[in-house]
Amino acid sequence: MSLSMKDLDTAFHGAGQKDGLMVWRIENFKPVPVPTSLHGKFYMGDSYIILKTTALKNGSFRHDIHYWLGKDTSQDEAGTAAILTVELDAALGGRAVQYRESQGNETERFLSYFRPCIMPQSGGVVSGFNHVEVNDQKHVTRLYVCRGKHVVHVKEVPFTRSSLNHEDIFILDTKSKIFQFNGSNSCIQERAKALEVVQYIRDTFHEGKCEVAGVEDGKLMADAEAGEFWALFGGFAPLPKKTLSEDNGEDKEIIIKLMCINQGKLEQINFESLARELLEPNKCYLLDCGAEIYVWMGRSASLQERKGASKIAEKLLIDASRTKSHVIKVIEGFETVTFKSKFIEWPPTPDLKLSSEDGRVKVAALLKSQGLDVKGLMKTAPVKEEPRPYIDCTGHLQVWRVNGNGKTLLSCADQSKFYTGDCYIFQYTYSGDDKEECLIGTWFGKRSIEVERVSALSLASKMVQASKFQAIQARLYEGKEPIQFFVIFQSFQLFKGGLSSGYKNFVVENDIVDDTYSEGGIALFRIQGSGSENMQALQVDPLASSLNSSYCYILHNGNTVFTWIGNVTTSLDHDLVERQLDVIKPELPSRSLKEGRETDQFWEVLGGKSKYPNQKVERENENDPHLFSCIISKGNIRVKEIHHFTQDDLMTEDVFILDCHSDIFVWVGQKVDTKVKSQAMDIGEKFLVHDFLMEKLSRETPIFIVSEGSEPQFFTRFFNWDSTKSLVHGSSYQRKLGVLKGGAPPTVDKPKRRTPAFTGRSSGQDKSHRSRSMSTSPDRPRVRGRSPAFNMLTSAFENTSNTRNLSTPPPVVRKPFSKSGCPEHSRVSPKKSAISSLTRSFEGHMKSTIPKSVKVSPELEKATQEEGATSGANENKQEDDEGRVIYPYERLTTTAEDPAPDIDVTKRETYLSSAEFKDKFNMIRAEFYKLPKWKQSKLKSCVQLF
Repeated sequence: MSLSMKDLDTAFHGAGQKDGLMVWRIENFKPVPVPTSLHGKFYMGDSYIILKTTALKNGSFRHDIHYWLGKDTSQDEAGTAAILTVELDAALGGRAVQYRESQGNETERFLSYFRPCIMPQSGGVVSGFNHVEVNDQKHVTRLYVCRGKHVVHVKEVPFTRSSLNHEDIFILDTKSKIFQFNGSNSCIQERAKALEVVQYIRDTFHEGKCEVAGVEDGKLMADAEAGEFWALFGGFAPLPKKTLSEDNGEDKEIIIKLMCINQGKLEQINFESLARELLEPNKCYLLDCGAEIYVWMGRSASLQERKGASKIAEKLLIDASRTKSHVIKVIEGFETVTFKSKFIEWPPTPDLKLSSEDGRVKVAALLKSQGLDVKGLMKTAPVKEEPRPYIDCTGHLQVWRVNGNGKTLLSCADQSKFYTGDCYIFQYTYSGDDKEECLIGTWFGKRSIEVERVSALSLASKMVQASKFQAIQARLYEGKEPIQFFVIFQSFQLFKGGLSSGYKNFVVENDIVDDTYSEGGIALFRIQGSGSENMQALQVDPLASSLNSSYCYILHNGNTVFTWIGNVTTSLDHDLVERQLDVIKPELPSRSLKEGRETDQFWEVLGGKSKYPNQKVERENENDPHLFSCIISKGNIRVKEIHHFTQDDLMTEDVFILDCHSDIFVWVGQKVDTKVKSQAMDIGEKFLVHDFLMEKLSRETPIFIVSEGSEPQFFTRFFNWDSTKSLVHGSSYQRKLGVLKGGAPPTVDKPKRRTPAFTGRSSGQDKSHRSRSMSTSPDRPRVRGRSPAFNMLTSAFENTSNTRNLSTPPPVVRKPFSKSGCPEHSRVSPKKSAISSLTRSFEGHMKSTIPKSVKVSPELEKATQEEGATSGANENKQEDDEGRVIYPYERLTTTAEDPAPDIDVTKRETYLSSAEFKDKFNMIRAEFYKLPKWKQSKLKSCVQLF
């Protein structure tokens, strides 16, 4: 079933071809586009259609279509919106999920498009109501109730004391002040989210100039703002407790019903267990789950049948007074996870799904034949490229092999040589964007024993606890390692067998042949990687079937060494095999053989010729990330997905999971109980077991534990990240209230990140631990993965008379340029001083080895002095904009349509020219920076720079 774009209303032409949001209002039974500036502004007398198009990593588009019905809209308008939604979906290929949204009962997915909330206004178009513009009327005191931890449902209630209760959050909007009343039984997260609504009300209805007050339920005489609040209700009186009749009945058992839609009528289907086989592709069905009513449409069902199913669902809601139920329409082959979870089992249906590439080409061809623009659609083709590690590869590495309940520190020469029968713990300390990072990981070989795996996790967890949970923790399995792992180790070798006492005992007790690697025996290594800073030599079975045309191999038998070059390999692969020869057999000559030109001796060593593949070994691809909030109760985990998430969704009191399919991140807030923090790895394990997205997650998927305030860049890249937000005291509510009331909350005194107490090093340890910029072969020095500028700096450094521990490079070498492309010293962060304190734990053994000329950059000193001069400028000096990064005021505001790129959003005022600065603040910079922080914030808020 499909619908030509030519047969569709012209207002829909071109819809769904690029990432973004489109909104139409129903006027005279026709869809009329709503300008972007008015998105989120709804009228109670109208009906709307909303299309959310999301460009996915695989190159395809996801379409979600919602039709929103105001409480005063007519049934004709509502029916028109429902029918047009079906037609729009059909024109987009019939794969969208459709949602019915009624005023006051919107889905969280819908509300996530219009954060922080929607506040429908009186009026309408076709209904004959007049639109009442808020700014054109005198202010009326209003009372709102807010519910929701992640997105906020806002509803206006009568301005009376009886509307208040102990369970919810209320906002009282008066002419001179906005009060937020927090019910005593409400949670901190709900209070914090409600403050975002307070901010919205102040900015929308008070031009950002109204005072804000927080009122706690139960705190009366001691608080002046509480007294002012209760005075508006005629004085304080106790609030009634919630009665049983007000219980929402969430714990009641729901009986799921399945009905077939046959010729406009519903036919009940009786079943013992709800199975996928009950759904026929040429019919439409209605699955009644109480709060949700799903309309399932078979791929072979006609457009008229689908329209009829929509009408029946609408009629059911009206006749059964089911106004609070959501109607969600899904197409066969593109069902949502929540729909499939209602069935006892949902088998995969690959035959119904076009591949992303084929689907995109076919849809683009269809649209082009209809004379429509397809540029936006074609731009979504996925770009195949190596994943970026987002981690500095010049840090300090230490590795331990687990032996029973203990661990043995490996020498520098052995720390990149792993055995498949062993478990390892590694600690990697490196410089992040503006702080020192520490990653503590466990790695499990495929043939390692369970006892040592448990021991490795326990030992690593103790190291993380010793760092006061400041370190990032990782749990990795052989064959599932993320790119960060290989970049850390740079030249990684994996051998068969094991060296740990646990593995040796296991082999003996189970009478297993010990195939631990021996330099004098036969061994075959597959060479892989994306560059000299990321290469691996993996030992495989010495058989011809282990070969692959897409790789190069090293084969040795005693003193005989061959390199085998596959026909599908590149010059990069050839370089890698040469580099790995320096590690595996540096002292012996080798003979290079190209695929198809092998010698008899080569095949004889491998036991004879046989067939082998020619395709690369595929690793798990990173999917579009999904964020879940976690609730841990009695050892069980419950999750809730947060749609279109932002950094502000990460509440300091909670645990969240970011699921990228190839990796799992467990984010733990600062205010989470210590006992729960220590269980973070278990939470990640349980998430993998439950597989909430039904994406067949492997139990061996890498898990990273990330603590608030210590987030690495390979985590923050999924957000529009502001690192200053996690450096403040207080709960999520206190933080936001402090900002709203005009005073920035105090920052946290962060602990040092080097944590030498748990490194396991002694003062006399060989400081050669990690020469990270030198080749693995002493005869073939190579500087790996560095720009020419970096090589010049390191060359000058290495030519000095002294030596240094290359695992800890000097700060000036680390990042010559900032993200914006400007020299870093042109925008020095105040946190530079923190970096020096963070590195002091290593300075003891480095002071005599690092030349002063390298340790401190004159440009860095000068930049720091200049920044101090800027923030606390001498008022007698005339301001000069030369050398300053400047943007127009319109691009710096918090509501800018074309925001300035790569700016520090906490210091927007610094990018104003001197003239605009004085015009907006009525003072020069020197006077402004003499003001207290809270007053600076208030002034910036008044001009939309905060």
